Amino acid sequence: MENIKYITEDVLNVVEKENVLFIRLQFIDILGIPKNIVIPPSRLGDALDRGIPFDGSSIAGYATIEESDKIAKPDPNSFVILPEEVEKRKTAKLNCDIFEPSGKRYFGDTKYVLEKMIEKADKMGYIYKAGPECEFFLFKKENDEYTTIPNDAAGYFDLSHRDLAEGVRADISLALNAMGIQTYTSHHECSDGQHEINFNYSDAITVADRVITLKYVTKVIAKKHNLHASFMPKPIFGLNGSGMHTHLSLFTAEGKNVFYDHKDKNQLSEIAHYFIGGLLENIKEITAILNPTVNSYKRLVPGYEAPTYISWANRNRSALIRIPTERGDGTRCELRSPDLSGNPYLQFAVMLAAGLKGLEKKVIPPEPVEKNIYALSKKEMEKYNIHNLPESLGHALGIMEKSDLLKEVLGEHIFNNFLHVKRNEWEKYRMQITQWELEKYLPVI
Repeated sequence: MENIKYITEDVLNVVEKENVLFIRLQFIDILGIPKNIVIPPSRLGDALDRGIPFDGSSIAGYATIEESDKIAKPDPNSFVILPEEVEKRKTAKLNCDIFEPSGKRYFGDTKYVLEKMIEKADKMGYIYKAGPECEFFLFKKENDEYTTIPNDAAGYFDLSHRDLAEGVRADISLALNAMGIQTYTSHHECSDGQHEINFNYSDAITVADRVITLKYVTKVIAKKHNLHASFMPKPIFGLNGSGMHTHLSLFTAEGKNVFYDHKDKNQLSEIAHYFIGGLLENIKEITAILNPTVNSYKRLVPGYEAPTYISWANRNRSALIRIPTERGDGTRCELRSPDLSGNPYLQFAVMLAAGLKGLEKKVIPPEPVEKNIYALSKKEMEKYNIHNLPESLGHALGIMEKSDLLKEVLGEHIFNNFLHVKRNEWEKYRMQITQWELEKYLPVI
């Protein structure tokens, strides 16, 4: 069952009827880390009417001390009572929009970035829909400490006698379903201890909210099983990493999928081709948002089912963009590079921005490459005009810094703050002396 739509009066009535004890008001920082303010039900009416003030200078990428006052205003449509598997005491959750004390929407609210991009698509006559594949690892805990020891040694789609987390995924799915998030597949992934849970595609804001909720619920349920859930892109050397392959499509207000054209040889419309062209043309500029951690680039290497080359294909899974076989209303493109270490509002916003830029400029993509790109020679790569994704966070940030597209989409505040935070992260990493270096160089130099 999908989320019920509420208005303020409905929320207040349900809270009273269900004897809710606590209200969790949630938003995320610029990096995608959830933040929350817990209030008693007696304050909910005032919160829905006027919002709850908080210190923005203490939230990553939000505000300086001089302009720290911000208002978190809950959205009644996001109201949900958390199931007992997630919260022992009866607690409800609402997502918040962030405002200035003056009543204006705060331009540093990352959800606002996505809302503005969706408004742009709407003015062009399109509804933007997305469906992410959410991969994660389950690791054992020893003496309540985190490890990178997988909970099992099962493989892709293995049955329960090898897949030791079938019950964990079932509990996660049941908790999500109780919150109005309908899951439609869950299974073991390729690597030891690696899993995937997917939910129905929807409009991008709903989907971004669901990604945030799925990550939170997964970690809570895993803890109850004495496990640790990690969405880190590449936690174990030598195993496939975890990504967020994202299926993207555009619809008309009447519900027609504008990516489909039965007359085209690939059954893709001109709009679909332009959208793919825009993603390919702008992918380097948006990679720092899609893959925003140092660890992200340990996943984006050849040989581990992650894309490293900028190309598209109909079936070829070594390509950056793949077109799943379903057509008609199911026609879509699958961007395979994003991961779950970032801010989903920003990630879905920049993917849309790149695609729409392709429509505006009528960018025609190159021919699809149906060969295994990892096996191509350098000469063949040049023949197909295939280039690499950025190879490190530092590389990606350098490209982002010069991007007029991202300055426009993110706005000056988020653009500059994101670069500042991530440059610091890259520099701290770059100066580290790793165990690999000590083992490699210390004995011989």
